[in-house]
Amino acid sequence: LRHYNYLIKLEFSAKTNTSDEWKAIISAISTLVEEATFEATVEGISFRGMDPSHVALIDISWPNSAFEKYSCDSDIKFGVRIDEFSKLIKRAEKSESIEINISEDSMLHVSIGKNKKYKMRLIESSASDTPLPKISYDSKIALSSTRFDKILGDIEVVSDYLSIKTTSENVEFSGKGDSGEATINLEKGTEELQEISVTQESTGTYSLEYLNPIVKAVGGTAGSIICEFSSAKPLRIEFKVTNIGRIHFYLAPRVES
Repeated sequence: LRHYNYLIKLEFSAKTNTSDEWKAIISAISTLVEEATFEATVEGISFRGMDPSHVALIDISWPNSAFEKYSCDSDIKFGVRIDEFSKLIKRAEKSESIEINISEDSMLHVSIGKNKKYKMRLIESSASDTPLPKISYDSKIALSSTRFDKILGDIEVVSDYLSIKTTSENVEFSGKGDSGEATINLEKGTEELQEISVTQESTGTYSLEYLNPIVKAVGGTAGSIICEFSSAKPLRIEFKVTNIGRIHFYLAPRVES
């Protein structure tokens, strides 16, 4: 009977058709933390974590339906060092499948393509419950992630911070620093601005030190992004990533000293 128990105790396995999904998720997480605890349940895989200074938070939910194959008998948390996990995942070509599973030896087994197999040591999961900010957002804009990435680059040449200001008809991105100022205006109804809805005109200023890496990490995989914010409140960015579900990124506003 003991032997039988041992055989049925495979707790968790998940397979994706390509390596893009894992690459997007790992590069997103690596912008904030060095160690990550994932949670797997019957519903899918999730991750939530904050950077050490509590300025930014990532919330990822990756439903079971997004996987080629998925099984999880009981809820399980597994911790990994992001740089180590990233090295393994980077060995996968774009079109190679990735399958991960955790079995009796408490190692993470990673199978890449048809013939590469790795085992990686798991770490103690250090996850404390991170609550999501409860905010009602006054402004919402949607644009392509490549356009947003370019805007951040345009502002970064003069400033370390991005200011966003909305009216019902347009959104203005701006920044200023010692060397000068930059302003980019997108009008409602133009191709560049996919959506804008404003219940109250809003202004917020956010650190490019946090924004740039996450947009570069996930932007390429995400077709479009949705930004929601209210004056002097955290910015929430939703990345729509094919085959993942959603990645939410929260960023605290800059407080004028």
